[in-house]
Amino acid sequence: MKLTKAIIPMAGPAHRDLPLQHVTTGDGRTKRVAALQIEELIAAGIREVALVTPPGTHPVFEELVRQFAPAIVLKEQAEPRGFGDAVLGLERWVKDEPFVLQVCDHVFVTYAKQSCTAQLIEVARREGSSVSAVQATAESQLPYFGVVGGQRVHGTEDLYVVETIIEKPTPTVAEVECLIPGLRLGSYLALFGTHALTPDVFRPLRERSDALKPGQKLGLTESLAALASRERYLGLEVHGHRVDLEGPFGLLRAQLALALHGERRDTVLRLMLEEVAYADRRQG
Repeated sequence: MKLTKAIIPMAGPAHRDLPLQHVTTGDGRTKRVAALQIEELIAAGIREVALVTPPGTHPVFEELVRQFAPAIVLKEQAEPRGFGDAVLGLERWVKDEPFVLQVCDHVFVTYAKQSCTAQLIEVARREGSSVSAVQATAESQLPYFGVVGGQRVHGTEDLYVVETIIEKPTPTVAEVECLIPGLRLGSYLALFGTHALTPDVFRPLRERSDALKPGQKLGLTESLAALASRERYLGLEVHGHRVDLEGPFGLLRAQLALALHGERRDTVLRLMLEEVAYADRRQG
């Protein structure tokens, strides 16, 4: 399976600013969150990245266009009708090719030589099927993520056959529908924020879009669940973790994660200890 295209929806009301925020990377350079994502995608072999933006905001993204031209495509979402609608609007651009889909409000931190995105793409190419990155997540975090139910692929430690995906399940529902044998008690596999999908996902998206009532929004999770019921669909527990920028102290936590997993970790730890000492003096 050849993957050369990626989509990053950025038109949601809560998502218009977060991808453009600046963070300092582990080597001390300052970059926009969106630039980190695009760099990771291109390094993993993606040639074109479509950013789904709100109407009239193209000038805001000119810096990214200049930085990554000709890889960047800007696509306006006429109105905020949901994450799934943003994806569906690019069906003609994707054509009949598989593609990578990423959320814009996460920072991905890797523990391996390969980035989280590269790990995902490698498995999708090898297996020839849709793959969603997943992360073991505590029960207390269920209200924030889509959660996967399925079975571990025999002979592997990090690959799962996805049987269902439920958006923000209650603990009761998750215990019945999303328990995975071998996973630590109280933990579930939640979506990581990056997917490698076959174009077959557009069929359930269209079906759900046609059934929407006025004012309703088109999500993605239900269409992923439908895809899992129709074809082989895998979940990959990547060697890394995600930081949700919308979570408590999201940008600060992302900054710390990048710094502490970077090549200048010792310098960062020293600076953090200095700040703790200053804070202790003031309180004393």
